[in-house]
Amino acid sequence: MRHSLRLLAQVERSTRFLEAGAPTGLAGLLTHSAPRSTLLYLYNDTLEKLKQFPESSVYRQSTEALTKHRLRILEEVKPEGLEEWQSRIQSAIDAFPNAFRKVSTSISDKSFNIIWRPHATEGSASADYDEEYSGASHLEGPKYEDDKQNLGTAMARDMKAEGEKIPRIEAEPSLTGEQIGEIELKIGAGLIEEVIQVAEGEAKLVETLLEAKVWEDLEEKPTEGQWAYYQRDTHTGTTQAR
Repeated sequence: MRHSLRLLAQVERSTRFLEAGAPTGLAGLLTHSAPRSTLLYLYNDTLEKLKQFPESSVYRQSTEALTKHRLRILEEVKPEGLEEWQSRIQSAIDAFPNAFRKVSTSISDKSFNIIWRPHATEGSASADYDEEYSGASHLEGPKYEDDKQNLGTAMARDMKAEGEKIPRIEAEPSLTGEQIGEIELKIGAGLIEEVIQVAEGEAKLVETLLEAKVWEDLEEKPTEGQWAYYQRDTHTGTTQAR
C-alpha cells in the first residue's frame, strides 16, 4: 500500500529518478535525497557498535542478523555508474582516511562501500553541498546534566572551520525509482524513508545501550521475589496450550 502511495505521488513525473523533497504519499514524510548512502552509513555504524557487546547478548545477535540482512539487500542493488564514481573519488578517500572509510560488502571481498566516518561531517553541510548524512534531528537544548556541563565546550567549537577541513566529494549516483521500489519490496518495511527512520532509531538505541553497558549486573541487586508479580501466568489462569 505504501509503495502504491509513492507511485500516486509521483504519477505526474516522467523522470526515472525520484525527486528529493517530493511528497511520498505519507503526511510529513518527504522523498530522501540519498537513501542508499544514508543507510550504508547507519547500518555499518550500528554493526561496528554492536561488536562491543558480548557475543552472548541476545540483543546483539538479533540486531546484527536483521541489520546484515537489510544491508545485503541494499548492496545487491547498485546505482548505475557506481564503480566509475568510486574510481573518480579514490584519491580523496586515500588522502582523508579520517573522514572516509572503505568497507567490504557482504556480497564479495572485491567490492566495497565508501562511507563517512562518524562525526566527520559535522558542520560541513552548506547550501551548495548538503549530501552528507547529518543524522536524525534532535530536540533543542540540553536535556541531561552531563549535556549542560559539556555545553560550553560544544559552543566553543568552530563547526564551520572543522567542516572546511573535510573534502567535498561528488555524491554517490542515485538509485532509480524502480531500484528503490525493489529495495522496499525486499525489506518489506514500508517506504525507504521509513526504513531510514527505523535505522536512525536503532543506531541511537545501540549507542544508548552501549553507554549504559546493559549486559552488566545491576549495581544494586534486586531483592528476592522483586519481579515475581510480573512473571507470566502467576496471577491468571493458563491460556496457552501446554
